[in-house]
This record gives sequence, structure tokens and C-alpha cells, in this order.
Amino acid sequence: MFDTLSDRLAATFKNLRGKGRLSEADIDATAREIRIALLEADVALPVVRAFIKQVKDRALGSEVSGALNPAQQIVKIVNEELVNILGGETRRLRYAKTGPTVIMLAGLQGAGKTTLAGKLGHWLKKQKHTPLLVACDLQRPNAVTQLNVVADRAGVAFYGPEPGNGVGDPVKVARDAIEYAKQKQYDVVIVDTAGRLGIDSELMQQAADIRAAVNPDEVLFVVDAMIGQDAVTTAQAFLEGVDFTGVVLSKLDGDARGGAALSVAHVTGRQIMFASNGEKVDDFDAFHPDRMASRILGMGDVLSLIEIAEQNFSQAEAEKMAAKLQGGGKDFTLDDFLSQLEQVQKMGSISKLLGMLPGMGQIRDQINNIDDKDVNRVGAIIKSMTPAERTDPKLINGSRRLRIAKGSGVGVGEVNNLVERFFEARKMMTAMASGKGIPGMPGIPGMGGGKKSAKKAPAAKGRKKSGNPLKRAQEEQAAAARRALGPGAGQAPVEGGAFGIGAGKGPADFDLPKEFKDLL
Repeated sequence: MFDTLSDRLAATFKNLRGKGRLSEADIDATAREIRIALLEADVALPVVRAFIKQVKDRALGSEVSGALNPAQQIVKIVNEELVNILGGETRRLRYAKTGPTVIMLAGLQGAGKTTLAGKLGHWLKKQKHTPLLVACDLQRPNAVTQLNVVADRAGVAFYGPEPGNGVGDPVKVARDAIEYAKQKQYDVVIVDTAGRLGIDSELMQQAADIRAAVNPDEVLFVVDAMIGQDAVTTAQAFLEGVDFTGVVLSKLDGDARGGAALSVAHVTGRQIMFASNGEKVDDFDAFHPDRMASRILGMGDVLSLIEIAEQNFSQAEAEKMAAKLQGGGKDFTLDDFLSQLEQVQKMGSISKLLGMLPGMGQIRDQINNIDDKDVNRVGAIIKSMTPAERTDPKLINGSRRLRIAKGSGVGVGEVNNLVERFFEARKMMTAMASGKGIPGMPGIPGMGGGKKSAKKAPAAKGRKKSGNPLKRAQEEQAAAARRALGPGAGQAPVEGGAFGIGAGKGPADFDLPKEFKDLL
């Protein structure tokens, strides 16, 4: 959603690089570019004015003029001010001292309240809570049934005594749900309320009545991140009518301009607490202003990536794999390889994961073209092998490869590519685990490989130097260029997608580094 804003800001900061000092004119020009970028991203005008004023005031002070690198200091200021308008520190849920904790959802129809209720319930369940979803939207057709289905998919309890479709009293349902939760020992109650296509007095009165009846610990305003400037107007109306305590952004994975999301927290004074960024029940998490600001500025979100990995990777399994690799790598089989791929798949879309790495915004188009189905094809190939073949891939001869290709619905060339990549990946991972560094790369601090790469490459046997000084100088320059390119220089690049599957799918002018492809 923030791709356009990220690109504009990156271009603005690029113009500052290389300048030892920034004049007042440079700062004015930068502020003007940032203002245009924010307005084009649909950020509310009062927010833009306040943001630019803060950035300019700080940029014109000693904070930048006395800095060793003024351009980096400007980026730092913009990052800190972005964090401020997004709400500052991460806001956590407030739980009741004596349960159950009541969370009420409010917002317009179509904002995604019902789906979000299921995601919030699933998230709370992972936090070791026992949530109950309550259907108080009795106006919208089949809203009660939808919430029941969502609750079942999220694996949480559901309470809906009324059929809905215009039948039933939502205030009574909400009040009865609290007693039901106490009887059944549910510690969190999530109340899904009705919405309208626009703000009206009936909607606000019903929401206010439900709030008065259940006295919720949190009232979360669900806002569609794709609706633009109207999000600010709607948020202000709900603030006056219901007085919500926090904001939840839905549909953050859309491609609309997401400036409204940057505006709501600043305009209402209520922090963004959660963000929903996909269709799956797991595509939901707490909102961290500092991490979102880092993503917008193209610095990645490594902390979120680490958290996702910790949730999906088994520590015992990781230690088992490390032991196999440190033992020489011979015990690392295709079954282990498949297990690692499946764990990566649990983390989500590969393109989304790569997008969390710093600097990946520069190759965003190539990352978006990565086909996650490549991993499924790799799994199909490995599962078409016999247990003996997975344990010892050297057994896979020509006839076996043909059988595996037919069994997995791919070509023989794709089976060949997978087997070759597996041996290369095992060789590289073994070298890394033993502290020898990545083959073909110069020494990296803490990863080994430095001493070996520091040695002078031996001269090729039988190659004689020319007696002509001019020709000899040309030969030496060519040899130095080959050494700089590393092993495999001059060879044809490996074609295909990830793991050598799906050749010709990606852009013709993009090719991942060989070491990265080997690792995949």
C-alpha cells in the first residue's frame, strides 16, 4: 500500500547523498518533495502541514548542520516524525482485572469488522486466551452466519442466539453474552456490531447503547485503509459518537494509496493497535509504528521477520538440522530439505518475506514476480521419489528421473535442476555451518572464509605470458576482471525460477546472485 510513497521518498533522499553540507534551499526543496509525496499518498492536509513543519524546524537546527552526514540525519528525522504521526510507541490491549475482557468492534459496513473479529480471536488464542465471538450485527443479511463460519475457521467459540436478518435485539445479545462468557470461562469477549454504508444517527445510537450495556474495556474502530480521505471524516464521527479507544487497519495489503492510515492516529489522538494485511486468518498482527515507518522508508522490517520465524520454526528441528550440517552434511537428505521448505512456507508468501529485508524496495517488481507455487512443485518432485532416493540422491539415474518427472507432472530438466541445486545447497550450508564461509565469496566477519580468500590465486598451468608488454598488460587486466567476478565468471547464467523450476517466468533482465540461488 505504501509502495508509491516509499518510491517518492527514496528518490528525494537520493538527491541529498554526496552533499557535505545542506543549505536552507536544499532543505526547502526536500521538504517540498516530501510534502508532494505525502499529499499524493492521500495523507490529510493538517497532518502533512504538521509533519513538514516538524521536519523543517529540526532540519534547520544544529541537529543537521553539525552532523557528519547531513543526508542521513534528514532520513533519521523523517523516520522519527513518521513514527510520531503513526502513534509513537506500540499500543497494547488493556485487559480487565477481573474477566472477561470485553472488546467491541465499531465501523462502517464493508470495513471488514466480521472477518477481523475472527482474526483477532485467532491472534488472542495464540496468546493463550480463550476468546468468544458475539454476533450483534443483526441487520446485515447473513451476518450472524458469516461470523459463525469465521469463528469456526479461526478455531474460537461463537455466541449467536438470534438469527439476525433484522430479527433480534443486539443490546440484549451483548448483555447476555457477558453472562454466558462468565459461565463458560471465556476470558475475552469480542462483540461484532452492525455498520452502515455511511454515518447516521441510528447507527451511532445502537453502538452507544451496546457500549453502555457491556461497558467494554476496549472499543476498536475498524477502518478500511483503502477508502482514502473519508477515513479521517468517519473516524472523527465515530470518536464523537462512540469514543473508541484504538484503531484497527483492515485491507492493508491493498494497492490503494494508504495515506489515510497515516492520518487517523494523528487526527483522532487514538493509536493504531492492529493491522490486517491479507485474506488468511494469520494475516493479522499488532501494529508497530516504528516498524511501519522503517518499511515506508525502505529500511525493511527485520524484527517482524524474526518474530514470524520464531513462531513457525521448531527450535528442536533447527538444532537437529544444524547438527547434521556440522557433521559434514552427508546426513542432510531431501526429506530434510523438504521439511525446511515447508517451514518456510508456514511463514507466508516468499515475496512478502523478502520485502521485509532492508533494501529490497529497489527490486520490488522482481520480488513480486516470484511464484510461490515453485515451492509446491519442488515438494511434488521430492514426494515422487522413493525413501531410498530421498536419502541418497546419487541413486537417481536417467530412468529414475523420468519416473519422478512423470509422477510429479514436471519435465526431466526440472528434476535434474532440483537434484543439482540440492547438492550445491548442501555443500554451501555445510561450509557455512563449519565456519568456512560461503564458497566463492570473500571473507565476511564472523562467517569465516577470510584467510582462504586472502591467498593469491595460483597461476594456471601451461599459460605463458606474452613477451609483448602491451599485450601482456591487456591479459593481466582481463585476468584481474575474471578474479573480481569470482568462480563461474563468463559462464551462462542459470535459467529458471526458484530452485530451477518454471524457467522463463521472471523478468529477463533480473537474476539473483549465484550464492543466493544456491541457498534456495
